[in-house]
Amino acid sequence: MSNKVTEKSLVWLYYFKTVMGQNIIHVYFVPGLAAGKEIFKNIHLPENCFQTHILEWLIPEKKESISSYAQRMAMHVLHEDAVLVGVSFGGVVVQEMAHFLTLKKLIIISSVKSRKEFPKRMKIARITKLYKLVPTRIMLSSDDLTKFAIGPKSRKRLQLYQAFLHVRSASYLNWAIENMVCWQPKKPAGEVIHIHGDADIIFPVKNIKDCEVILGGTHIMLLNKGSKISKKLIEVISL
Repeated sequence: MSNKVTEKSLVWLYYFKTVMGQNIIHVYFVPGLAAGKEIFKNIHLPENCFQTHILEWLIPEKKESISSYAQRMAMHVLHEDAVLVGVSFGGVVVQEMAHFLTLKKLIIISSVKSRKEFPKRMKIARITKLYKLVPTRIMLSSDDLTKFAIGPKSRKRLQLYQAFLHVRSASYLNWAIENMVCWQPKKPAGEVIHIHGDADIIFPVKNIKDCEVILGGTHIMLLNKGSKISKKLIEVISL
């Protein structure tokens, strides 16, 4: 008999741990940069074990620090010992939010845990401040973001992602890009479970330490590998 843990066995394990004990696990999701709740449409967790909540992006205050912003976001997590999951830039924000919460698990997807995991181009952008040249207002006013792509693969991914863009605020986008590129965690967020795709070109897996790898997963794998990520989430929450 195989010792491999199956999704079905994990669901049953959680059924007896939670439902029989009348203790549903609350899972809060923070989407990627400018994305809305639709980005999680392919993520499915058993409703008899989990209750999911998707946090929407707040508009940052003028010159607001990421710590202050994270504290405001954390106020929307209404359950103690919840699971907090962040995607891409949302992964950075949840690590900052964790300083203000008592969590059961902290999970990031397609994100980074420190500057050491940034790609070289992002490090250069921080030093040279090239990120300030991103034409956010033009991008947000455009009905077709693919014109800003750098090649056919980027164009295809942008077409897929564009449908899920929710926040069309230049102040938010400028703030988010700067805080992503310049992020420097002041202290560790504690234990972070990291799920990452081996085909992520935004944050190449070669720079990522200690992660659960999704084979064939790109930076937007949430959209096309939802079943695999759902299974992985059940697995890591159950451990």
